[in-house]
Amino acid sequence: MDNLGALHVFVSAAENRSFTLAGQQLGISSSAVSKAIVRLETRLKVRLFHRSTRSINLTPEGSIFLARCRRIFCEIEAAEIELLHMQSLPQGKLRISLPSIGTLFMPKLGNFKRCYPDIELDIDYSDRLVDVIEEGFDVVIRTGKPHDSRLTMRHLGSCRKLLVGAPAYFERVGKPITPQDLRQHACLLYRFPSTGKLDVWSFLNMPDTAPLELSVSMVTNTLDPQVCFAEQGLGIAYVPEIAVQRQLQEAKLISILDDYNDQCIDFHVLWPSSRHLSPKIRIFVDFVSKHLLS
Repeated sequence: MDNLGALHVFVSAAENRSFTLAGQQLGISSSAVSKAIVRLETRLKVRLFHRSTRSINLTPEGSIFLARCRRIFCEIEAAEIELLHMQSLPQGKLRISLPSIGTLFMPKLGNFKRCYPDIELDIDYSDRLVDVIEEGFDVVIRTGKPHDSRLTMRHLGSCRKLLVGAPAYFERVGKPITPQDLRQHACLLYRFPSTGKLDVWSFLNMPDTAPLELSVSMVTNTLDPQVCFAEQGLGIAYVPEIAVQRQLQEAKLISILDDYNDQCIDFHVLWPSSRHLSPKIRIFVDFVSKHLLS
Protein backbone atom coordinates (compact mmCIF):
# COMPACT_ATOMS: atom_id res chain seq x y z
CA MET A 1 0.00 0.00 0.00
CA ASP A 2 1.40 3.43 -0.94
CA ASN A 3 2.14 6.07 1.67
CA LEU A 4 -0.98 8.16 0.98
CA GLY A 5 -3.14 5.05 1.16
CA ALA A 6 -1.57 4.14 4.51
CA LEU A 7 -2.38 7.61 5.84
CA HIS A 8 -5.97 7.18 4.68
CA VAL A 9 -6.22 3.86 6.57
CA PHE A 10 -4.74 5.48 9.68
CA VAL A 11 -7.19 8.41 9.62
CA SER A 12 -10.16 6.08 9.15
CA ALA A 13 -9.03 3.82 12.01
CA ALA A 14 -8.38 6.81 14.28
CA GLU A 15 -11.74 8.44 13.59
CA ASN A 16 -13.69 5.16 13.97
CA ARG A 17 -11.60 3.96 16.93
CA SER A 18 -11.88 0.52 15.34
CA PHE A 19 -9.93 -1.49 12.77
CA THR A 20 -13.11 -3.38 11.93
CA LEU A 21 -15.18 -0.26 11.24
CA ALA A 22 -12.30 1.26 9.30
CA GLY A 23 -12.11 -1.87 7.15
CA GLN A 24 -15.85 -1.72 6.47
CA GLN A 25 -15.59 1.94 5.54
CA LEU A 26 -12.65 1.33 3.20
CA GLY A 27 -13.86 -1.98 1.78
CA ILE A 28 -10.95 -4.03 3.10
CA SER A 29 -10.59 -6.56 5.93
CA SER A 30 -9.80 -5.55 9.51
CA SER A 31 -6.65 -7.67 9.19
CA ALA A 32 -5.52 -5.55 6.23
CA VAL A 33 -6.15 -2.42 8.29
CA SER A 34 -4.11 -3.80 11.20
CA LYS A 35 -1.22 -4.78 8.94
CA ALA A 36 -1.21 -1.34 7.27
CA ILE A 37 -1.03 0.37 10.69
CA VAL A 38 1.80 -1.91 11.80
CA ARG A 39 3.78 -1.12 8.65
CA LEU A 40 3.16 2.59 9.19
CA GLU A 41 4.29 2.43 12.82
CA THR A 42 7.38 0.49 11.78
CA ARG A 43 8.28 3.06 9.15
CA LEU A 44 7.67 5.99 11.51
CA LYS A 45 9.35 4.20 14.46
CA VAL A 46 6.52 5.24 16.80
CA ARG A 47 3.39 3.65 18.23
CA LEU A 48 0.23 5.35 16.99
CA PHE A 49 -2.42 3.31 18.87
CA HIS A 50 -2.86 1.69 22.24
CA ARG A 51 -4.54 -1.64 21.44
CA SER A 52 -6.74 -3.85 23.61
CA THR A 53 -9.08 -6.75 22.85
CA ARG A 54 -12.05 -4.37 22.89
CA SER A 55 -10.81 -1.03 21.58
CA ILE A 56 -7.99 1.04 20.16
CA ASN A 57 -7.00 4.53 21.32
CA LEU A 58 -4.56 7.04 19.95
CA THR A 59 -1.27 7.58 21.68
CA PRO A 60 -0.16 11.23 22.18
CA GLU A 61 2.03 10.83 19.10
CA GLY A 62 -0.93 9.37 17.23
CA SER A 63 -3.10 12.37 18.10
CA ILE A 64 -0.47 14.77 16.75
CA PHE A 65 -0.08 12.68 13.61
CA LEU A 66 -3.88 12.58 13.08
CA ALA A 67 -4.12 16.37 13.16
CA ARG A 68 -1.36 16.67 10.57
CA CYS A 69 -2.91 13.99 8.34
CA ARG A 70 -6.26 15.77 8.43
CA ARG A 71 -4.57 18.95 7.21
CA ILE A 72 -2.90 16.99 4.41
CA PHE A 73 -6.22 15.59 3.22
CA CYS A 74 -7.84 19.02 3.49
CA GLU A 75 -5.15 20.44 1.21
CA ILE A 76 -5.67 17.61 -1.27
CA GLU A 77 -9.41 18.27 -1.27
CA ALA A 78 -8.79 22.00 -1.70
CA ALA A 79 -6.53 21.33 -4.69
CA GLU A 80 -9.21 19.16 -6.29
CA ILE A 81 -11.89 21.81 -5.71
CA GLU A 82 -9.60 24.49 -7.12
CA LEU A 83 -9.01 22.49 -10.29
CA LEU A 84 -12.74 21.90 -10.68
CA HIS A 85 -13.38 25.63 -10.25
CA MET A 86 -10.78 26.46 -12.87
CA GLN A 87 -12.57 24.24 -15.35
CA SER A 88 -16.03 25.61 -14.56
CA LEU A 89 -17.49 28.60 -16.40
CA PRO A 90 -17.04 31.90 -14.49
CA GLN A 91 -20.43 33.36 -13.67
CA GLY A 92 -22.42 35.30 -11.10
CA LYS A 93 -22.25 38.84 -9.72
CA LEU A 94 -18.81 40.44 -9.39
CA ARG A 95 -18.84 43.50 -7.13
CA ILE A 96 -15.99 45.84 -8.04
CA SER A 97 -14.76 49.12 -6.54
CA LEU A 98 -12.70 51.48 -8.70
CA PRO A 99 -11.20 54.91 -8.02
CA SER A 100 -12.68 57.83 -9.95
CA ILE A 101 -9.93 57.41 -12.54
CA GLY A 102 -11.54 54.03 -13.22
CA THR A 103 -13.94 55.62 -15.72
CA LEU A 104 -10.99 55.56 -18.10
CA PHE A 105 -10.88 51.78 -17.82
CA MET A 106 -14.39 51.26 -19.16
CA PRO A 107 -13.30 50.16 -22.67
CA LYS A 108 -11.09 47.48 -21.08
CA LEU A 109 -13.89 46.36 -18.76
CA GLY A 110 -16.22 46.31 -21.75
CA ASN A 111 -13.86 43.84 -23.39
CA PHE A 112 -13.90 41.77 -20.20
CA LYS A 113 -17.71 41.71 -20.25
CA ARG A 114 -17.73 40.57 -23.87
CA CYS A 115 -15.33 37.74 -23.02
CA TYR A 116 -17.32 36.64 -19.96
CA PRO A 117 -20.99 37.53 -20.55
CA ASP A 118 -22.19 35.33 -17.65
CA ILE A 119 -20.40 37.54 -15.11
CA GLU A 120 -22.65 40.34 -13.85
CA LEU A 121 -20.56 43.45 -13.13
CA ASP A 122 -21.62 45.61 -10.17
CA ILE A 123 -19.28 48.62 -10.35
CA ASP A 124 -18.78 51.28 -7.68
CA TYR A 125 -16.67 54.42 -8.16
CA SER A 126 -15.15 55.88 -5.04
CA ASP A 127 -11.86 57.56 -4.14
CA ARG A 128 -12.46 56.85 -0.47
CA LEU A 129 -10.71 53.86 1.07
CA VAL A 130 -13.53 51.31 1.03
CA ASP A 131 -13.59 48.40 3.49
CA VAL A 132 -13.46 45.50 1.05
CA ILE A 133 -14.54 42.86 3.57
CA GLU A 134 -17.19 44.77 5.50
CA GLU A 135 -18.78 46.34 2.40
CA GLY A 136 -18.89 43.07 0.51
CA PHE A 137 -16.67 43.82 -2.49
CA ASP A 138 -15.25 40.91 -4.45
CA VAL A 139 -12.33 42.86 -5.88
CA VAL A 140 -11.07 46.47 -5.87
CA ILE A 141 -8.58 48.47 -7.89
CA ARG A 142 -6.74 51.13 -5.97
CA THR A 143 -3.88 53.58 -6.34
CA GLY A 144 -1.01 53.69 -3.87
CA LYS A 145 -0.05 50.72 -1.71
CA PRO A 146 -2.87 49.58 0.58
CA HIS A 147 -2.08 48.00 3.95
CA ASP A 148 -4.71 45.43 4.87
CA SER A 149 -3.55 41.99 5.97
CA ARG A 150 -6.98 40.55 5.13
CA LEU A 151 -6.45 41.20 1.43
CA THR A 152 -4.36 39.65 -1.31
CA MET A 153 -2.72 42.18 -3.63
CA ARG A 154 -1.27 42.18 -7.13
CA HIS A 155 0.60 45.12 -8.67
CA LEU A 156 -0.92 46.17 -11.99
CA GLY A 157 1.61 48.79 -13.04
CA SER A 158 2.44 52.47 -12.70
CA CYS A 159 1.79 55.69 -14.54
CA ARG A 160 3.37 59.14 -14.34
CA LYS A 161 1.74 62.19 -12.84
CA LEU A 162 1.86 65.32 -14.97
CA LEU A 163 1.33 69.01 -14.45
CA VAL A 164 -0.98 70.09 -17.26
CA GLY A 165 -2.77 73.16 -18.48
CA ALA A 166 -4.49 74.41 -21.61
CA PRO A 167 -2.43 76.29 -24.25
CA ALA A 168 -4.88 79.21 -23.97
CA TYR A 169 -4.20 79.45 -20.23
CA PHE A 170 -0.43 79.66 -20.72
CA GLU A 171 -0.84 82.17 -23.55
CA ARG A 172 -2.84 84.34 -21.17
CA VAL A 173 -0.70 84.15 -18.00
CA GLY A 174 2.61 82.67 -19.14
CA LYS A 175 4.17 79.24 -18.64
CA PRO A 176 5.92 78.39 -15.35
CA ILE A 177 9.67 77.93 -15.79
CA THR A 178 10.42 76.59 -12.29
CA PRO A 179 8.17 75.03 -9.62
CA GLN A 180 8.36 78.24 -7.58
CA ASP A 181 6.53 80.02 -10.43
CA LEU A 182 3.43 77.95 -9.60
CA ARG A 183 2.78 80.31 -6.66
CA GLN A 184 1.54 82.86 -9.21
CA HIS A 185 -0.77 80.43 -11.02
CA ALA A 186 -4.28 79.10 -10.49
CA CYS A 187 -3.87 75.57 -9.13
CA LEU A 188 -6.56 72.91 -9.29
CA LEU A 189 -6.01 70.68 -6.27
CA TYR A 190 -7.15 67.22 -5.23
CA ARG A 191 -8.33 66.37 -1.70
CA PHE A 192 -8.04 62.73 -0.54
CA PRO A 193 -11.52 61.60 0.60
CA SER A 194 -10.13 59.14 3.15
CA THR A 195 -7.97 61.69 5.00
CA GLY A 196 -9.23 65.13 3.95
CA LYS A 197 -5.65 66.16 3.12
CA LEU A 198 -4.67 67.99 -0.06
CA ASP A 199 -2.43 66.29 -2.59
CA VAL A 200 1.14 67.61 -2.23
CA TRP A 201 2.91 68.78 -5.37
CA SER A 202 6.52 67.73 -4.86
CA PHE A 203 9.38 68.27 -7.30
CA LEU A 204 12.95 67.29 -8.09
CA ASN A 205 15.92 69.69 -7.88
CA MET A 206 14.17 72.01 -5.45
CA PRO A 207 16.52 74.02 -3.20
CA ASP A 208 13.83 74.11 -0.51
CA THR A 209 12.34 70.76 0.52
CA ALA A 210 9.26 72.37 2.11
CA PRO A 211 5.99 71.97 0.13
CA LEU A 212 5.09 74.87 -2.10
CA GLU A 213 2.36 77.20 -0.89
CA LEU A 214 0.16 77.13 -3.96
CA SER A 215 -2.47 79.60 -5.07
CA VAL A 216 -5.60 77.48 -4.83
CA SER A 217 -8.23 78.03 -7.50
CA MET A 218 -10.29 74.85 -6.94
CA VAL A 219 -10.32 71.81 -4.64
CA THR A 220 -12.08 68.57 -5.58
CA ASN A 221 -12.13 64.99 -4.30
CA THR A 222 -12.51 63.44 -7.76
CA LEU A 223 -10.39 63.59 -10.89
CA ASP A 224 -12.85 64.63 -13.59
CA PRO A 225 -13.36 68.26 -12.42
CA GLN A 226 -9.59 68.81 -12.37
CA VAL A 227 -9.25 67.66 -15.96
CA CYS A 228 -12.35 69.55 -17.06
CA PHE A 229 -11.25 72.88 -15.50
CA ALA A 230 -7.72 72.51 -16.85
CA GLU A 231 -9.05 71.81 -20.34
CA GLN A 232 -11.20 74.96 -20.12
CA GLY A 233 -8.15 77.06 -19.33
CA LEU A 234 -9.02 77.69 -15.68
CA GLY A 235 -5.75 76.56 -14.15
CA ILE A 236 -3.07 73.90 -13.75
CA ALA A 237 -3.81 70.36 -12.58
CA TYR A 238 -1.52 67.60 -11.30
CA VAL A 239 -3.04 64.38 -12.59
CA PRO A 240 -2.14 60.86 -13.79
CA GLU A 241 -0.97 60.79 -17.39
CA ILE A 242 -3.54 58.11 -18.20
CA ALA A 243 -6.30 60.61 -17.35
CA VAL A 244 -5.22 63.14 -19.98
CA GLN A 245 -3.74 61.03 -22.79
CA ARG A 246 -6.44 62.05 -25.26
CA GLN A 247 -6.17 65.76 -24.38
CA LEU A 248 -2.39 65.64 -24.73
CA GLN A 249 -2.61 63.92 -28.12
CA GLU A 250 -5.16 66.50 -29.32
CA ALA A 251 -3.07 69.38 -27.87
CA LYS A 252 -5.97 70.49 -25.69
CA LEU A 253 -3.59 70.21 -22.75
CA ILE A 254 0.20 70.43 -22.55
CA SER A 255 2.50 69.24 -19.79
CA ILE A 256 4.93 71.52 -18.00
CA LEU A 257 7.94 71.25 -15.66
CA ASP A 258 8.63 67.66 -16.74
CA ASP A 259 12.33 67.99 -15.79
CA TYR A 260 11.28 68.68 -12.18
CA ASN A 261 8.73 65.90 -11.96
CA ASP A 262 9.28 62.17 -11.38
CA GLN A 263 6.11 61.28 -9.49
CA CYS A 264 4.27 58.05 -10.36
CA ILE A 265 1.07 56.37 -9.24
CA ASP A 266 0.99 52.64 -8.56
CA PHE A 267 -2.15 50.63 -9.32
CA HIS A 268 -3.05 47.45 -7.43
CA VAL A 269 -5.89 44.96 -7.60
CA LEU A 270 -6.97 43.53 -4.25
CA TRP A 271 -9.37 40.83 -3.14
CA PRO A 272 -10.24 39.09 0.14
CA SER A 273 -7.71 36.45 1.10
CA SER A 274 -9.19 32.97 1.15
CA ARG A 275 -8.16 29.40 0.54
CA HIS A 276 -10.37 29.01 -2.54
CA LEU A 277 -10.34 31.79 -5.15
CA SER A 278 -13.59 31.74 -7.12
CA PRO A 279 -13.35 31.48 -10.93
CA LYS A 280 -14.93 34.91 -11.51
CA ILE A 281 -12.36 36.65 -9.28
CA ARG A 282 -9.46 34.66 -10.69
CA ILE A 283 -10.48 35.50 -14.27
CA PHE A 284 -10.94 39.20 -13.47
CA VAL A 285 -7.60 39.51 -11.66
CA ASP A 286 -5.76 37.80 -14.50
CA PHE A 287 -7.55 39.96 -17.10
CA VAL A 288 -6.84 43.34 -15.48
CA SER A 289 -3.24 42.31 -14.71
CA LYS A 290 -2.68 41.74 -18.41
CA HIS A 291 -4.81 44.42 -20.05
CA LEU A 292 -5.76 47.30 -17.74
CA LEU A 293 -2.70 49.53 -18.19
CA SER A 294 -1.50 48.11 -21.51
